[in-house]
Amino acid sequence: MAKKPWLPITLLVVVGGLFIYLNRDWFQPRPIQISHRLYRFADRFGGADTPTPVMFEFDRRLKLTSIKVVALADAQTNKYPQPLWHMITSSNSVPTKGFVYGMDVPGMRSAVNGASAEPLDSRQTYRLLMEAGSLKAQHDFTLEPTER
Repeated sequence: MAKKPWLPITLLVVVGGLFIYLNRDWFQPRPIQISHRLYRFADRFGGADTPTPVMFEFDRRLKLTSIKVVALADAQTNKYPQPLWHMITSSNSVPTKGFVYGMDVPGMRSAVNGASAEPLDSRQTYRLLMEAGSLKAQHDFTLEPTER
């Protein structure tokens, strides 16, 4: 009679282990979803030759620790590509759902003192490399000409 309670307990442990094994993705951090949009702002900030601002948006608020934009061709051939724009947090960034390329991001500063974002070429593809704590994400984008 002393052996009977072990059978249901063993069965419960096996079923629980199987459940956890089949649903192990519940315990992994959710990947960051990144999208981008091109804005012209109705030429409020310059003429037709002004570069089109690129807005990056996420699926949730993130405390960013690093933002880097590199040319995709450079990223594919070099282990450490030269960034066109690189921002880091000095201590604690403000949670944000997006930012505009080249503009100040609250709680972040340029990785190189006095450096600013380089202009983007509409004929090239770029890669956004982003970190938010232990989460890392990347997003490839191009600048398509906007229709008027």
